[in-house]
Amino acid sequence: MSEVKISAEPRTEFGKGGARRTRRAGLVPAVLYGHGEKPVHIALPAREFAAAIRHGGLNTVFTIDIAGASGATLALPKAIQRDPIKDTYEHVDLIIVKRGEKVQVDVPVTLVGEAARNTLVVNESNTLAVVAEAMHLPSGFEVSIEGLEAGSQVTAGDVPLPSGTELAVEPDFVLAIVSQAQTAEQLEGDTAEGGESAEGDEAAASTEE
Repeated sequence: MSEVKISAEPRTEFGKGGARRTRRAGLVPAVLYGHGEKPVHIALPAREFAAAIRHGGLNTVFTIDIAGASGATLALPKAIQRDPIKDTYEHVDLIIVKRGEKVQVDVPVTLVGEAARNTLVVNESNTLAVVAEAMHLPSGFEVSIEGLEAGSQVTAGDVPLPSGTELAVEPDFVLAIVSQAQTAEQLEGDTAEGGESAEGDEAAASTEE
């Protein structure tokens, strides 16, 4: 995980009105906290922040240089609010981290390959909680499901972890389940049963009348 340097401005306006004005100025309202420090309200350049998240993912570590402050601060996004319609960032919570410190993060998991024929793969979780050094956070994991038969499971213990990264969940935590897919005959049978049930309901209703 690469470190992204970004400049920030102190934020003095609060509330919905202040946040709207901040966003209109091309900035994202944010709060920086952690390690016993008093929360600091800042504004991040929206375009630069969005580009960093798009490139490095939600576990991007930022080196934040706040105007007027001495020294930069390392921080990790803890919570991000987005506007799903405008596809913009509304607010960001950033937690302070230190070099060498281990933190817990949720890392995206991607299933690769194809399970055996006539199976259905059901995702139980698209992320995996792990603990890793703040400056070496994994951006994503890939797990092969190639050839897996019905009844198989993909668990946290199946995920290949890089050196220095540990699971924050039990190894038997289920990420995906491979089940038997319904055949065309079974699907037709279900449809027929549904039709018979509906006819039965209509007949019962007619009898009651």
